[in-house]
Formats: sequence, C-alpha cells, structure tokens
Amino acid sequence: MSAFSSIHVTGAEWRDLCDQALARVTGTRPGALAFIYISEPLAADTDHILDYLRERSGIAHWVGCVGMGLCSSGHETYAGAAMSILVTPFVDDDFRVVPAFEKDPGDWLSATAGWRERTMASVAVVHADPGSNRLPALLETLSTGLQGGFLVGGIASAESLPLQIADRATGNGLSGVLFSAGVNISTGLSQGCSLIGQRHRITGCERNVVATIDDRPALDVFKEDIGEVLARDLSRVGGYIFAALPIPASDTGDYLVRNLIGIDPDQGMLAIGDMLTPGMEIQFARRDAETAREDLEHMIKNLLARLPGEPRGALYHSCLGRGRNLFGENSDEMKLVGRLLGDVPLAGFYANGEISHNRLYGYTGVLTLFS
Repeated sequence: MSAFSSIHVTGAEWRDLCDQALARVTGTRPGALAFIYISEPLAADTDHILDYLRERSGIAHWVGCVGMGLCSSGHETYAGAAMSILVTPFVDDDFRVVPAFEKDPGDWLSATAGWRERTMASVAVVHADPGSNRLPALLETLSTGLQGGFLVGGIASAESLPLQIADRATGNGLSGVLFSAGVNISTGLSQGCSLIGQRHRITGCERNVVATIDDRPALDVFKEDIGEVLARDLSRVGGYIFAALPIPASDTGDYLVRNLIGIDPDQGMLAIGDMLTPGMEIQFARRDAETAREDLEHMIKNLLARLPGEPRGALYHSCLGRGRNLFGENSDEMKLVGRLLGDVPLAGFYANGEISHNRLYGYTGVLTLFS
C-alpha cells in the first residue's frame, strides 16, 4: 500500500499555498482520500481550494474543517493563511465520506448499509459545527446508527466561518469519513486538567445551575475543594478551575471537563457549561501544564504499545485551550507529539471541542493513528 504524507504550508494567497502543497503530493491513486485543515483567512475560498487541489492532484475526496490553529508533527500555526494536509493511501472500499447532516443520517446509513455490513465499518473521523446545539444528539445518533460506532475528531474553530469539509464546504451539523474494518485505526485521549478534591454528587440542580452538592450549598463545597487562597478571590478561578463530570461505568476514570460559567455568592450556586440532573457525580479540576504534558506522554506511549503494527499516519485534534495556551509558544505540544511518535506523517487542528467515542470533550488532545 502507498505511503501517507503530511504537508503543512503557510503563505499569503490560497493558490500559492495549493501550489506549495501540490509540489509535495506524489503517488496518489484515483479515488484517494486526504484530510485537510485550513486556517480561517482561507475559509471563504474553501470550495475554490478543494476544486483546485482535486483537479491537479487526482485526489477525489477531501475531509476536514477550518481551524484557528493548525498543526503537524513538531509544528503549530495560529496566524495567517495556512493548510495542514494528510494524504492517505485509502481508496474505493476503504472508506465512505459522511455528508453533513443536521438531524438524521438515515438516508446515508441506508445508502451505505450493504458496504458497511460487508466491510464491518465502525470507526469514523468526524468534524462538527460549533453552533449546533444538537451536536451531542447527533453524535449519539450516528454512533447508534453504526451499531455502536466509534467517533473521533473535533469541532471546527473560527470567529466567523467555522466550515466543515466533506468533499465540499459545509457549515452545518456533523460530517466526516467512515472507515472499513480493513483500515487499522487506534485512538487515545489525553486530558489537559488534573482533578482536585474528591468526587461528589449533585443533589439539587436546574438545567445547568447547581444549587446543592452532597446536600450542601454548591459554592461551599467548591470553595473547600479549591483551597483557601482561591476561595478568598473567586475572580481568579476563571479559565483555571473547571467542573469535571465523571463518565459513568468508565474503567479508566475518564471525565468530561466543563467550564464554570457563573458563580452566585449570595445563593451559593454554580453555573456549569452542560445540562445536569440530580444524582450526577461531579468533581473539580484545574488546568495544569505539567500534568497535561505527563498525561500526553503517557497516552502516546500506551497507544504505541497496543498498535498492531508501526504507525504510518496520524491525525491530532487538540483543544484551543491547549497548544500555545498551555504548553508554550514554541510549538511545544506538537514537538512533544513528534518526539514520541517519530517520523510519522501527521495533520490536525486546534478545535472548539474534541470528540472521542460518542462524547464531546474539552481541553483534551485526541490522537488517531493509522497502522
């Protein structure tokens, strides 16, 4: 099988970037697939870019999205026009592009039923619209439609045009590419926060507002867990302290990080960036660069140890709150990934949220390896 190749180009004008990329594309076959992540200054020209690359490269299928930060092995880009591309050797029976859907992918599932059954396809790389309030339901719907399919990916990130790419530019719902079981895919998730305090239970809440935890005022419990120094000045917790919602029945202690979006000191309540129900478990977490580095290294080493073969290509979907905001300004996150993976072609972007299994995460890095 042909090799993977990754391309990370920067410049001022989309045709120049495309020509730079095309000069490095070799050995593709008709029907091939490439992942493409483009920076927001290029978003308005997405379809022009796809047409130009498709016509001149022979690569028929392109999947990806717009990102406010792009990455490749050892390199991160946050400003100006840029593209990060992973050219794959996959063709024909290896995959099916998932066109964007906002409600029900039933028509696409019906149209691909024969292929999915024959190839036992169940793993998809997906991208999503940050403006969709139906996204958690869409992930569940697609995963269920794939008989428990595993989804990995990220939410497009942009100030004005958070487009997805599924052969064409789209701004709606969820899209991506589903792979046959003949494609060896392994994934891992790395948290960017460390847990503090102990695990509690929400005993009183309405929508996203927590009134009581362990039958006590939520803010009292919160202050105890974050410590006296922060408790005296709650203005310092924004962007540093988060809610962690443990995933029921997780055998790895996995949890979802959610922003604290409000504190009511008079009523002793907390507002959290997710819908809550009484009885849910909750813990608190802090953003921690050193713990994030250690967790990323641990995740990658474990992922490499369980691969059925050597990694040949990779995708990395990391949170906008990571990268230069957590690891450092000098592409430190991707340098660490590159050091651990070695010379593996990689493309990716910094997302508005990350997707693993059928859940939305925050402040995480999701690595997908093809072997």
